[in-house]
Amino acid sequence: MGRVTERRKVLRIRDGAVSTRPDTLVAEEPLEIRLNGKPLAITMRTPGDDFALAAGFLVSEGVLATASDLQNIVYCAGATVDGSNTYNVVDVKTAPGVTLPDFSLERNVYTSSSCGLCGKASLDAVRTTARWPIADTPPLWVTPELLASLPDRLRSAQRVFDRTGGLHAAALFSAEGELLDTREDVGRHNAVDKLVGRALQNDGLPLSRTILMVSGRASFELAQKAVMAGIPMLAAVSAPSSLAVDLAAETGLTLVGFLRGSSMNVYAGEDRITLQEPAIHN
Repeated sequence: MGRVTERRKVLRIRDGAVSTRPDTLVAEEPLEIRLNGKPLAITMRTPGDDFALAAGFLVSEGVLATASDLQNIVYCAGATVDGSNTYNVVDVKTAPGVTLPDFSLERNVYTSSSCGLCGKASLDAVRTTARWPIADTPPLWVTPELLASLPDRLRSAQRVFDRTGGLHAAALFSAEGELLDTREDVGRHNAVDKLVGRALQNDGLPLSRTILMVSGRASFELAQKAVMAGIPMLAAVSAPSSLAVDLAAETGLTLVGFLRGSSMNVYAGEDRITLQEPAIHN
């Protein structure tokens, strides 16, 4: 829709020299997600892949699991006083027979671009609603060398970041390191939702043979989204939160943080990492 970036005039100061120039910024706009006509959540996102974002969000909510659960997604006209379509409201219609959890229907959530649904779910809630237990997926093993190659490959796929410097990214890789898909967004949780939503639309869930790579930290929300999509491994260039580590340990998710160069920390699920030398336990 041509709304991923916007131009703004800035005052530029470099070594005492002052000038004005246009700067390219990443767009940030609200997206209201409605479920069967009822408002459910509002998220701040970068416009684009809005249907996938909504579908992925509902996967993490435990509402959708397969393409057959989804009947359609449409933009809602008449969201403004003059009745125009802002393309900032989407309505997700589920297929007949899809169970709608009470906690989703009774809640109206605001989620910012930085934190996702902070504190929304407990470890028990994720464990009981996950459709594909991570521990039951076929064995997936990767080498540290393969993991070390992922951040640069993710960075090279960030097209909008090159113009703005203001976007998070998430990518799915195969067990062999093939880049399967990548999405960018002002919110890292939105980028993951867009990946998962596209997989749902293509009837590709669970993503049990993939690695999820994210720019930035690994929060509880990102670990939750990985678990709900059946992803067995989450890698991040920065630190995980304590609750993300707890969730990974509870569900069997392999969680890798501080993935920079050849260095990394494995916080849970180390059995999926193929080591040439035995790990030293202190």
